[in-house]
Amino acid sequence: MEQVILVDEQDNEVGVMEKILAHEKSLLHRAFSVFIFNDKGDLLLQQRASSKYHSPGLWTNTCCSHPRPNETNLNAAKRRLKEEMGFECELEYKFNFIYKAKLDQGLTEHELDHVFFGGFNGPIKPNEEEVSGWKFVEMNDVLNDIKSNPEKYTVWFKIIFERVNQIKNGNTN
Repeated sequence: MEQVILVDEQDNEVGVMEKILAHEKSLLHRAFSVFIFNDKGDLLLQQRASSKYHSPGLWTNTCCSHPRPNETNLNAAKRRLKEEMGFECELEYKFNFIYKAKLDQGLTEHELDHVFFGGFNGPIKPNEEEVSGWKFVEMNDVLNDIKSNPEKYTVWFKIIFERVNQIKNGNTN
């Protein structure tokens, strides 16, 4: 049974709960999102596997999940990047934010999401149980496609992408 760390708005741990139950009750919990870029500055997107319990088949950032109890956000991000996409690289913490959004299956994401950036140009060997497709995409192409086809992307990715794009363009205001 996978558990998530329940937190308050200042990211203080307030408990632990089974992951599905936390999503059913829409309780605030700790999460992370990883954004990997190649040397050209293109973003590595993943398409979630069709077997995922929510948001199946949608495009999203390179990797995302939840740290386990007693696991740092950075270690969790590195672990899941290897598990989902089949590679390792250095990751740098950039920012965090809180969001709450309804998903399919009667679930709600309510997360304090820690965002990490990394760079990678080597072979990608995704776990087919997690990922059904992947591609590197130029940032402006991602932005335009989200505007034209928002239904193709996960809710959290649409929320976070604007800020990620600002950081990549050197605008951190």
